[in-house]
Amino acid sequence: MRHGESVGNIAAAEAERSGAEVIDIAERDADVPLSPTGRRQAQALHHHFRRTALSTDLAVVSPYLRARQTAELALDGLGVPLIVDERLRDRELGILDLLTNAGVHARHPEEALRRSHQGKYYYRPPGGESWADVLLRLRSLLRELREDHPDGRILLFAHEATVWLVRSLAENVPEPELMTLARGEAIANCSISSWSGDGVRLTPERFNDAGHLEDHGAPATEQEEVRAEPA
Repeated sequence: MRHGESVGNIAAAEAERSGAEVIDIAERDADVPLSPTGRRQAQALHHHFRRTALSTDLAVVSPYLRARQTAELALDGLGVPLIVDERLRDRELGILDLLTNAGVHARHPEEALRRSHQGKYYYRPPGGESWADVLLRLRSLLRELREDHPDGRILLFAHEATVWLVRSLAENVPEPELMTLARGEAIANCSISSWSGDGVRLTPERFNDAGHLEDHGAPATEQEEVRAEPA
C-alpha cells in the first residue's frame, strides 16, 4: 500500500503548478501528516479490509508519519500486528529536498544535468539516495520477511518509489523497463499492489488498484511525493 494523500502531496502539486522553486512545507519529510482526504482514503481501506475479511500475519510500516497514520487507520481494530521498519522509508533527496523541478534547474543546474545523464534509477543527489540505493534496503527487508514468514501474507505500508521497487524485485523488472513503467503511471494514494508466492516465485495479483476507494466513498488521488521529480 502507498500511504494516503498527504499535505506534502498537495503542497508539491501546487508548487509545480505555480512554478515555485521550493515546496512550502513546514515539517521535515518524516513528519508530514495525511491530509483530510488522505484520512478518508485510509478509512476506506479499513472498510475494504473488513469487507474482504483481511487475513495477514503482519503489517510492516515506513516510519514516516503519513505511512504510519495510514496503517493505523486502515488496521484499526483488526488485530493485525504492526511493526515499523526504517528500510521502508521514502527515498531521500539530500540537497534537492523540497525543491521542485524548476527549483532544481535554477539552484543546482549541474545536478539537473547529472540527473538527466545518469537517469533517475542511478542518480544519487548529494546527501541523498538513488532508486538503486532504496532497492538495496528493500531487498534486505523482503529477504528477512521471507525467511521469518515463509508461508505468511505480509502487508507493507510505504511510498510511491517503494511500490515500484517492490514490483521490480517481485517480478524481476530491469531498470529500463521499470523507468518506462514509472513514467507512464502514477501510484495512487492508498492503492493496493499484491503478489502471491509458491515458494519459488511471486505472481502478480493486482497493481496500483484504487477501486476500493470509490467503493467506500473516498476520492482517488495520484499526487507526486513530497518532493516533485520526473521519472
